[in-house]
Amino acid sequence: MSARTAPFLAAYDALLARWPVPVEALTVRTAHGTTRINACGPADGRPLVLLHGGGATSTMWFANAGAWAEAGHRVLAVDLIGDPGRSVHDGAALDGVPGLLGWLDAVLDGLDVRQADFCGHSYGGWIALKYALHAPARVGRLALLDPSLCFTGYRPGYLLRALPLFLPHRTPARARSYLDWETGDTPRLDPAWRELYALGYADFPSSPVVTGPRPSPERLRTLTTPVLTLLAAQSRPHNPHHSARYARRLLPEAEVAIVPGTAHHNLPMAAAQTLNPRLTTFLTPTPQI
Repeated sequence: MSARTAPFLAAYDALLARWPVPVEALTVRTAHGTTRINACGPADGRPLVLLHGGGATSTMWFANAGAWAEAGHRVLAVDLIGDPGRSVHDGAALDGVPGLLGWLDAVLDGLDVRQADFCGHSYGGWIALKYALHAPARVGRLALLDPSLCFTGYRPGYLLRALPLFLPHRTPARARSYLDWETGDTPRLDPAWRELYALGYADFPSSPVVTGPRPSPERLRTLTTPVLTLLAAQSRPHNPHHSARYARRLLPEAEVAIVPGTAHHNLPMAAAQTLNPRLTTFLTPTPQI
């Protein structure tokens, strides 16, 4: 632990300690480095892989993971490789989307998980959707929480406001300002998570973000995995109504809903009382008679 990252890691551990269930820290070594997975719930429960948004870390699931673990799922909250968190990208470069998906293949192999349900928020939603298209046999059910670049592009105004995040000389104040603008008049972000995000943005060494275009309509139509998409009504990055129409048209069997009173960054936390049982129900299919 360096002096530069020590405050970030201390804030990370403090937020993880707030999870309402016992958490087991797992690590998987891949060609790209060491991946941290925060696991909870019964060891023999159906695996539920959680993929966080950029810079959010797996600790962001503090309002959700306990409910899903208590419902019987084996929750596997992954720290994305190369992103702020306790994963360490000290191996090969990811080298684009195939490398990112190959890394996730290796993580599941290391956990001895042949198939899992997936839930991704923001950038994690984009990864989860890409992975379901890449390895459909390994994804049982797929929940997308205000996913980025899955169904529509970014609003132009959002891109202009987010541009300063990518300028040199990063500071925690810049990250806090961005989060406060994005969440607007919706419920206030958890202060501890807001500070963790800001510290990670400013002080944590990270790798280039692996991203790419949203899946084509033709590719989306090949998806047979059951999908639940929950969109933030006051999301700044995307127009939720446009995203909902597109998702319903290309994934006619998917469940799609817009969650009122939520922004992009606070959806999993602010809407936990609605989101947790909704996802639990989605992940528990009705038995066939």
